[in-house]
Amino acid sequence: MLSIGKVRPAVVVAVTALVTAAAITTTVPAQAAAGCRVAYKVTNQWWGGFGADVSVTNLGDPITSWRLTWSFAAGQTIGQHWNTKATQSGAQVTADNVSWNGALGTGASAGFGFNSTWNNASNPVPTDFALNGTVCTGSVGPTTTTTTTSTPPPDVLARAHTAGRVKATTNAAQYTWPGVYFEGRFRGTGVGVVLNDANNDYEVQIDGTTAATLVTPGRTTHWVNNLTNAEHSVRLVKRTESTWAAGEFGGFVAATGGEILAKPTARTRQIEFIGDSNTVGYGNTSTTTDCSNNGGVARNTNASQNFGALTARSLNADYQINAQSGLGMVRNYNGGSPELDYRTFYDRGLQHVAGDVWQNPGTWRPQLVVVALGTNDFSTAINPGERWTPESLVAAYKTAYQGFLDKLRTRYGSNTVIVVGALNWSSTPAFAQAAEQVVKDRNSQGDSRVRYWYYEDPSFDRLGCDWHFSLRDHRIISGLLNNYIAALPLAW
Repeated sequence: MLSIGKVRPAVVVAVTALVTAAAITTTVPAQAAAGCRVAYKVTNQWWGGFGADVSVTNLGDPITSWRLTWSFAAGQTIGQHWNTKATQSGAQVTADNVSWNGALGTGASAGFGFNSTWNNASNPVPTDFALNGTVCTGSVGPTTTTTTTSTPPPDVLARAHTAGRVKATTNAAQYTWPGVYFEGRFRGTGVGVVLNDANNDYEVQIDGTTAATLVTPGRTTHWVNNLTNAEHSVRLVKRTESTWAAGEFGGFVAATGGEILAKPTARTRQIEFIGDSNTVGYGNTSTTTDCSNNGGVARNTNASQNFGALTARSLNADYQINAQSGLGMVRNYNGGSPELDYRTFYDRGLQHVAGDVWQNPGTWRPQLVVVALGTNDFSTAINPGERWTPESLVAAYKTAYQGFLDKLRTRYGSNTVIVVGALNWSSTPAFAQAAEQVVKDRNSQGDSRVRYWYYEDPSFDRLGCDWHFSLRDHRIISGLLNNYIAALPLAW
């Protein structure tokens, strides 16, 4: 379960802003700063709100007090703040030092944070930071910025295998769903991975072993070198969620003297996993439920180690993880954003693009689909003002689920086995009972290839962020699912 209205939700952005010109209208401290640099990070983002950390570095002469100003471009409004005295007038924000962090020597930094609202559609990074009236450019005086990029191959998917929902552009593949992976083969002593993504974390695996973890790498070519001069496999995996922005993979490039080989053959087995934060792997690498001091949810999320990915790899199957935190079949966590639900996004290739539809290349025909939607529908009490009663929520859930199963049947045919997974949460049996009834009703209509899977286990520790499943829990669930799959009538 994840909340879309929870204080510590599922998505994280890390952006360093080196900004250009601005018009400053507020009164500033007497000391001017000759130069400054600002790092602005959105550490948590959820429907209706986000949290951010800001670090300002003085590059000029020492100052004894500071005022940082900027303007929001999309109607964001600051609320709670810490380590600063912050005010806002219209779009412009003024953040003053507090008593213990006002003095900044040359090269010294001060940090502060805040929570803010946003419009659930766009949350751009401010571009007009100024310290004591001096625009922050990241240097003292005029600057010249040179960006070096690697030239990607003309068709990145010609030499890289993926089963995920990706959208090919001229020189890249774009994607948002968690756990998307790309696999390649190369000969030589090194390989480069071309990326453009300031929002997500990745794993780079060489010959089945993790060689690097990339945290919001930005536009880069990450190199793995000093390998034996032989044939190797390379795998890039997207660990995190990014429902608001697409990442871009620009292909694999070989080190000097090497070559990229033909891409690996697609696996004959295919599994699609559909669900919420439990299926994402939200906060699963954490060993404490409060992730505010150990990197936040994103740094503790690894979709490559969720129960779906573990199960698929154990069965040598290609997979998709089409899961989105906080959303339910008809009701979202704590009743948030009632105008949408999981079904709003399922058909999309890029989750943040309204009206986008993923174009199946014709190669994605999963023999097994595992759906686990309902935790967010039922895990929180119905709030005053919501349109639901307990009875009408169950009825709407079952009706919507049948419609969703109809969609899957139309898309994948009558031979695909669809597993409806459920568990109890917060001692509430409504989810499990309603999901089981959906399957019984389906079976009574003649569809015997829809099955019910109850995967609650008393040994779950739920030590992931915000009481989500831990890595240990995901391994347990994967074992339970493997045992369940072994008894299914799968023709693979």
